[in-house]
Parts: sequence; C-alpha cells; structure tokens
Amino acid sequence: MPSTQARQLTPEAKGGRKNNMFLRSRLLLLTILFSLTLPAALAYASDYTVAAGDSLFLISQRYGTTVEAIKSVNQLKGDLIYPGQKLTIPDRYYTVQPGDSLYLIGQRFNLSYQEILRANSMSSTVIYPGQVLRIPARENVSRGTVDRGSTPYNARDLDLLARLITAEADSESYLTKVAVGAVVLNRVKSPLFPNSIAEVIYQVDETGRYQFEPVLNGWINVHASPDSIRAAKEALNGADPTKGALYFFESWVPNKFLRSRPVSMVSDSFTFAY
Repeated sequence: MPSTQARQLTPEAKGGRKNNMFLRSRLLLLTILFSLTLPAALAYASDYTVAAGDSLFLISQRYGTTVEAIKSVNQLKGDLIYPGQKLTIPDRYYTVQPGDSLYLIGQRFNLSYQEILRANSMSSTVIYPGQVLRIPARENVSRGTVDRGSTPYNARDLDLLARLITAEADSESYLTKVAVGAVVLNRVKSPLFPNSIAEVIYQVDETGRYQFEPVLNGWINVHASPDSIRAAKEALNGADPTKGALYFFESWVPNKFLRSRPVSMVSDSFTFAY
C-alpha cells in the first residue's frame, strides 16, 4: 500500500496540474470557437426560388451540383418541387488533382480563383494534390474567361465547327459531338488560345504541330453530317457537357502532356480534360 507521503503533491506537481487544466480549458475554448464558425461557412451556399418548368435535375445542372445533394440539404423526400419554393443550393467539395491550379478549378466550377480563396480562407494560391477545397455554390452564368453563354457566329463558323466535329467524332454519340464543339469554343474564350473559331481550329503550335489531326490529314474538308451541324449549333448556343474542358483525345493515346491534365469527363472513346 502506498504511503501517505507518496500521495501528497509537490509544488512542482501542483503547478503541472494547473498547467494541464489550463491547456485543457484552452483546447475546449478553441473547439467551441471552431464549431461556432461552421455555420458561417454555409453562408457560401446559394438560395434559389423554384420557377415554373424547373426540376431538381435542371437546378442541379444549373448550379453544378447533384439532385441528391439538393434533396439532402433541403430534407426533401421526393423529387417534387413547386414554383415559389425556396431551396438552398449546397456548396460542393473538390479534391485537388496533379496539374490543378486555382485558375483551372475556377474555370471548372464557373468561379474566379478569388472566390475559391475566400471560401477556403486562403491567403495564397498554392495548392497541393489531395487537398480538399470548398467550392461555393453559384449559378452557372459565367466561367471567368470561359463564358457559358452563346457565342456570336456566322455561317462560315458554323460550317467549319460542324466539319471538325464530323471529322473528329462522327462515329461517336451526340453528347460527344457537342463536347468536341464545346472544347473549340472554350479555347476561343480562353487567353491560352486564339480568339476565333477558325484560328483555333487551324492553329499550329510553336513546335509546328497542328492542334487537330483532321486539319493535317484533310478530313476537315469533308462535308458536315446533319448531327454534327446540330451539335455545333448547340455548342455555339452555350451547351458544354465538359464544363470548360480545353482538350480532348482518344482515351488510348499515350500523350504525356494530355494525360497529365485534370480529367473533365470521359465520353465514348474520348477523354476531355482541362
């Protein structure tokens, strides 16, 4: 049995006990303060009033989220909504991939990189693979330098874009055809590429290589198919299933540069990337 003397605390032990209690109190206070800041993060979520003709699917596409996410945050049991109903559009989260930058992520989600910085309380644009970023909910109205709206065009632009779609993707699905057209238009609106449809399609890079193989092999001169003309018109009117992709390639292509790009979507035999 321990002696009575052994049970008594020395002044040093009493001081250590006080220090431990002080540290535990500070930890508890910090935990409470952190929990109080969580609701503030939800301020980045958007409110939306349902309009006639809306559906949860259309709203999810408009804000770049999912039906299930909207149903969850609004505690909806079914898919039925009605005009005038108020919905909260939840924030999204994105895991940084190799090759990402805040600028590219912003293009993907129709945001400026400054908005992502603010949403994540970041003071630097430095990011790293595996980092999880809060993507504030926002209506897909603009994409910084890549505008989701319609692109002014003439009959020559339409024909050229439709011929490229035919040459690149005539055997692919209609969705892929629209996506190919959207990549060309995303390049037109990106500072990284020329600013007209013809200049983008006929661009030769600094190494002397054509950007699109059909220009090199002459397939660009084949008459456009009806489906490709329709897909070109849809892309010109703002449809972009790739959400801002600047590259596409057949998925088997072993190009190191293309394979290093963050993937936007895979459709049929094509991979679309930022």
